[in-house]
Amino acid sequence: MSQAGEKEFTKLLSQATGYGVVVGLGAAFAVLMIGFTYLQRRFTRFDTNNASEFATASRSIKPGLICAGIVSAWTWSATLLQSSAATYQSGLSAAWWYGVGGTIQIAFFAAIAAKVKMNANGATTFLQICRARYGTGCHILFTFYALVCAHIVSGSLVLGASATINALTGASIEACNFLLPIGIAIYVIAGGLRATFICDFTHTVILFVIIYMFMFSAYATSPQLGSISAMYNLLVKAGQEVPVEGNESGSYLTMKSNSGILFAGCTIASGFSGVFCDQGYWQRAIASRPESTTRAYMLGGLSWFAIPWAFGTTMGLSSRALETNPAYPTYPYALSASQQSAGLVAPAAAVALLGKGGAAAILLATFMAATSAASAELIAVSSIVVYDIVGTYWKPLSGKQVVFWSHLIIALAAVWFGAWSCILHKAKIDLGWLFYIQGVCLTPAVVPIGLTVSWGRMSKISAFYGTTFGTVCGMIGWMIGCWKVYGEINTVNLAKPYAAISGSAPGLVMSTLATIILAYLFPGSNDWTATRAIHQADEKASSDSKGEPTSAHIASIPPAGLDEKNMTEGKNQEANDTTVNTVDVDIESPGEANRNLDRELIEELDRDLLQSVFRRASIISGSVAMIITFIVPIPMFAAHYVFSLGFFKFWVAASFIWVFLAGSFCIILPVWESRAELVSISKALMGFAKIKTKTGY
Repeated sequence: MSQAGEKEFTKLLSQATGYGVVVGLGAAFAVLMIGFTYLQRRFTRFDTNNASEFATASRSIKPGLICAGIVSAWTWSATLLQSSAATYQSGLSAAWWYGVGGTIQIAFFAAIAAKVKMNANGATTFLQICRARYGTGCHILFTFYALVCAHIVSGSLVLGASATINALTGASIEACNFLLPIGIAIYVIAGGLRATFICDFTHTVILFVIIYMFMFSAYATSPQLGSISAMYNLLVKAGQEVPVEGNESGSYLTMKSNSGILFAGCTIASGFSGVFCDQGYWQRAIASRPESTTRAYMLGGLSWFAIPWAFGTTMGLSSRALETNPAYPTYPYALSASQQSAGLVAPAAAVALLGKGGAAAILLATFMAATSAASAELIAVSSIVVYDIVGTYWKPLSGKQVVFWSHLIIALAAVWFGAWSCILHKAKIDLGWLFYIQGVCLTPAVVPIGLTVSWGRMSKISAFYGTTFGTVCGMIGWMIGCWKVYGEINTVNLAKPYAAISGSAPGLVMSTLATIILAYLFPGSNDWTATRAIHQADEKASSDSKGEPTSAHIASIPPAGLDEKNMTEGKNQEANDTTVNTVDVDIESPGEANRNLDRELIEELDRDLLQSVFRRASIISGSVAMIITFIVPIPMFAAHYVFSLGFFKFWVAASFIWVFLAGSFCIILPVWESRAELVSISKALMGFAKIKTKTGY
């Protein structure tokens, strides 16, 4: 049994290693993206100087890469660190519930994505859809929620990674807070949204390799554990020495966990708000091909589930099993509450399992998780500011100005994210605090945003007052719950589980009820003309032959109530393009190709097909949610079942199978789908053939 007390985390890596990972890998990805962008401009129709390509990847991304992007973007630092910490505290049920809390939202968003393609395929942000349907008031309200979400997400990503880097290497948290987002910004500026997809793919490959390494180490090769039976026996012993209050027999090997169910509620609330209020997820729906959007999101959700389930189970249980082992970094003490909240459970397990190699691996995995998700967040923030603030409330922007402002906002946002993370750190707000608060702050906007793109009865009254009413109820419930359960309202207590669920549950439920009731009392027109008229500047951002910027303006989004003529005014404006010098390529000029591709994808939609896709996705999403939320875990909870060794082996084997299937979807599928383009570019580089690429990759 571990002694009472606290010990600083043993640092197996040098500060130079920490800074080398943050700066060196950031620079490596920047160089990679600059090279990729050069090849893209030279050998394909896609040019990141084009506003549409920079912000939406020309709406041409195939489902395999979208799947990898979703997995990468939803694999935050918290996915690895918080799932492990919760499993360490509550047992194996927590890793399952963390997976549930993120997967069902992505599954339902797969259905919503079909509606986005059907009703607003020309949009760049979900906020443009809100403005087209409801006008300025709701647009400002939901812009506020989107920016709050961006701050919570960015804080979680950067703080979680910085705390891990500091614990393993001693590198300054403040320095890492700035170096991480600034390094990410460099390659995002170089390559735009498509660059984030390519980096997402690279990150995902490395992440899955590291997950496989830890799983095989824990269950097969590690001298500290090395078998499922050894893990099981140590967990039985831990349940006797440090029992979990509210778990059946105090065991870590049961789904009958009161704290696990509470964690499930907080995770589901946090997950819904993290998907529906985050422009990064809408951006991926917009960037994908209309015919494959839903399939990509479904594959992404099911693939992502394997990460918190398999990784959280492995690292959380390994940390609990090995905390009495001399190899444990805080031996002879267990991790303190502050160390657990900072996300150091997984690093502790990595060090105990693989020593210095494990420390390096978890450092790399955390860096990959943080940078991948943060790159999507930087693009999301730049899109919100450029399209929904500057382009809407200040002045119309040409295609060239869109790209300039996007670059500027990404650079400024990176610096601000670093400063914001330092502010949170000085206020003693960590990863765990932000995880629980996310649902409280954002759940009131979830249902109104989701129904905005999918339900014709929604009106500005139901959207605005449903959201604000839910927010008021959530805030009141949060404060009262914190006071009643913990006796005092303070920063620490407000982020405890019962306080968090007291705020997020009424926020979500009351917002939903108010929104639906108001929609029936004050229904909308069920007219999608305004949202389908949304379009953007898709002109090439280089100057025309006279050296003047192109004339197309972004976000020709009519506030609700304008006639169709005004709504579509300026839609067909085009400017002349200067032909760029490339190798002998049998394709259209980049500017013309991007305009034609964007126009084709926006205007030529089979809405009947998309409606059937929406219905099918809704059925599949509901089925997936039912299976993983109720059919699998609830019978075991109700039966108060404690896993036998045989069933624990089955549980581990199932997680292995799922994580290997997920890796196949995210690693093999994108390469297979883009095989023709990859072969063509390779041949052109070697001088064997002309490029004839006609599609995205």
